[in-house]
Amino acid sequence: MGKYLDLLRSAELGGDISDQSDKRGGGNQSGVPFGRLCRFGRDLAMLEQRRPDYVQVARWQQCAEDGRRFLTTWGTQAERLGWTAGDLFGLHQPPPDPHPSYERLSRRDCTGLLWFLNGRPVVALTDQSAIIRMLGGALSWRRT
Repeated sequence: MGKYLDLLRSAELGGDISDQSDKRGGGNQSGVPFGRLCRFGRDLAMLEQRRPDYVQVARWQQCAEDGRRFLTTWGTQAERLGWTAGDLFGLHQPPPDPHPSYERLSRRDCTGLLWFLNGRPVVALTDQSAIIRMLGGALSWRRT
């Protein structure tokens, strides 16, 4: 399971020939045809199928739900603005022998936008940042 980021990177670099077949739609649990709308549908399907190592189950499930909502609203625009699968779904690469308390989400510098949402909506998206609605205000998340 430690190959999560390798799978995402392979898809970004064109190592997966299914870019042409993404026009078929479907491929996710919600039934929304992300593949036809943007290339991130395949990445969401991979996330939904398998929980990344060192990520709590509840956080993984919330990220998948947030991913479906984000792609429905912002997926096409994110693709046009040059966002990558790593920008959205990225996680820290675990060390070879992590400490028992290690959590991938603790490395915020390597964590993609969708892991930060925790059920909160994105209200604006630019080529460098996303604005997340928070109680009593908003949070700006910047691409690294």
